[in-house]
Amino acid sequence: MSIVGTRFSEVVLGGIVRQGWWLVVDEEDGPGFVLAGPFGDRDEAVWGLDDLDDAPAGVHPVYGVRRADGLLRRRSSPQDRAWWSFLGEQVDRLPAGWDADMDDEHPLPGLVVEVVAVLAEAGLFLYDPSGADGELGGVCLTPEAALDGVVVGWRQHDRMSLEQLHGAAADALVQQVMNRALAEVFTVRGFAVEPLGGACVVRAGQPAE
Repeated sequence: MSIVGTRFSEVVLGGIVRQGWWLVVDEEDGPGFVLAGPFGDRDEAVWGLDDLDDAPAGVHPVYGVRRADGLLRRRSSPQDRAWWSFLGEQVDRLPAGWDADMDDEHPLPGLVVEVVAVLAEAGLFLYDPSGADGELGGVCLTPEAALDGVVVGWRQHDRMSLEQLHGAAADALVQQVMNRALAEVFTVRGFAVEPLGGACVVRAGQPAE
């Protein structure tokens, strides 16, 4: 059976497009049943819902390989892979060796990834003091095993934090606003948040519904 790549989200198996975005109804046990597809991307699949007549409840877009029996074998989508690559790049901005003394069972590394993911989903990026764009500022993360959490704070652009082009008062007020906003984001997302000076400590909590 030949395998030929087509569009970035498609794979042709035996002359039939099998891999891509599909509209699926999940079964209680096992893979979902494909109702329509493949679509070029997730948005196109969502729009395709409007073209389904008498669609059952629970139809949703899923990326994967359609089997010959009409069921779907899930796969990581190009968007998922890009997302995890971006998260890895963000985590790499943390100080080298921050997790050197933690074994595989330690909960803090997992919490750090969750914290970074929340920030990325909110459109925020980590401060990278060693990078070429270090003057831009961003979110400062400090994993603290002694606190069982991650210290989170904001760093403004060098124009505000170092050069203070708009004055010390503006610098201080903006800093307060941004730190408070960060705490509220994590509170909304269901994490336990405790003030720590001008920053906050983020710990595992109950996931937001």
